[in-house]
Amino acid sequence: MGKGSTVELDRVLLVADDGEVRVGTPIVKGAKVIATALGEGKGKKIIVFKYKPKVRYRRKKGHRQLYTRLAIKEISC
Repeated sequence: MGKGSTVELDRVLLVADDGEVRVGTPIVKGAKVIATALGEGKGKKIIVFKYKPKVRYRRKKGHRQLYTRLAIKEISC
């Protein structure tokens, strides 16, 4: 998904509109969200450290999760 592309999300879990809340079981039927991709980025770094006592075993590894930033344009029920 590139920058500026449009995506349609049809698996909506909850819709709230003027005090009326519809919760899906597990999804709300007929609801969809239209969003535009703003770009891609990386999350904060997570340190994974493995350690076993008494055997001199230590491993340190970092991880940054990739994500796509979305701007919501329309929510329809």
